[in-house]
Amino acid sequence: RLPVCHDMKPFYQYAYVCINDDILFFGGWNGKYDDNVVSKLMHKYSIQGNKWITFQNTLPKPLQYWVKKTIIHIIRGEDNETSTNEIKCIIQYWIRVLKIKLGWINDFNKIVINYGHGRKVSGVRFSADCRKIVSASYDHTVRIWDVSSGKQLQIFRGHTNAVFTARFSPDGHTVVSCSKDRTIRLWDVNTGTEIMKIERDFDSIWDVDFSPNGRYIVSGLRDKTIILWDVRSGIEMNRLLGHSEGVLSTQFSPDGKMIVSSSYDTTINLWNVESGEILRQFKGHSDGVTRARFSPDSKFIVSCSFDNTVRIWNIKTGIELKILEEHTSRVGDIQYFSDGQTIVSCSNDSTIRLWNLESGKRIQMLNENSAGVKCVDVSQNGNKIISGSSDCKIQIWGLLYS
Repeated sequence: RLPVCHDMKPFYQYAYVCINDDILFFGGWNGKYDDNVVSKLMHKYSIQGNKWITFQNTLPKPLQYWVKKTIIHIIRGEDNETSTNEIKCIIQYWIRVLKIKLGWINDFNKIVINYGHGRKVSGVRFSADCRKIVSASYDHTVRIWDVSSGKQLQIFRGHTNAVFTARFSPDGHTVVSCSKDRTIRLWDVNTGTEIMKIERDFDSIWDVDFSPNGRYIVSGLRDKTIILWDVRSGIEMNRLLGHSEGVLSTQFSPDGKMIVSSSYDTTINLWNVESGEILRQFKGHSDGVTRARFSPDSKFIVSCSFDNTVRIWNIKTGIELKILEEHTSRVGDIQYFSDGQTIVSCSNDSTIRLWNLESGKRIQMLNENSAGVKCVDVSQNGNKIISGSSDCKIQIWGLLYS
């Protein structure tokens, strides 16, 4: 026995479907032949949350048929021409509305990988083909997940302390990870075995990234240094000095010629890979800069910080173009979409936010998290977002119309 949403009480014969933890209800008939009313309303009941939501958007026309829903969220009706046309109309309407007004669906189209890790998830990243996810955690492990099913494919054990970051190589065959145990490790994705361990007399390694050609690794260390490594030999190729505090993030540019780094010293540095020289320094954040990322065309940098802000920078001029200030707690990670016009950020305020760069305004906020969101990534095709949080959860968010 469930409480019934007030708007639904007068109706019968509504279409309904159960998806994961939710029951969706479409339309309905009031059961009166003399005063016939068929509804356009859409409702959702959350089983776990024991609450009702009435969608602001309505169906394009009244609906009272029983329907089923496929896993790709295409509605099917009864096998007759009238029903088929109605369903086509509904599908087109949903696609149009969701593209323009909603875009991303939070609780509607979400796979939640519950507590796959024993402690907070510190890093998540899609493979280039968008079929796998690699995650890093404070539970000392690195794990590979299947995107479509959410199942764990591999677990890499070897680190003896918190793992901060894990990344796929460009060809998807190797994973690199870094840890508080002061090591960088390379793993075979298919066999789950450790290929190489880079261990020197240095401090905790907070970030790593593959070069676009997969031949080099760049790492950011707590001891203020950035080190470039040869992947095949594990030999140190160069050491970049310029930050005055620990380096929180490092990333190669899409063409592999530059590196962007961010630090606890509140600055962002742009480096020439070949010479090791600082090309430009960006100042503006008032606290440590947790992440700095290149735009797909390498013309801009987006950064996020412990100061709760997201900032956009012009690489050529060094000018700060925009400050996005909606987050209410430190912003832990940020990523560009492949179109270069949209970014996604995550924060300790338990939200994920999508932003339009041209306007500087938030497009949507995903706030179905119960804990701080530590890391986020976007699939190459732009139709999925993945997030990791301090409550050990990994969540995959998808587009309804993808």
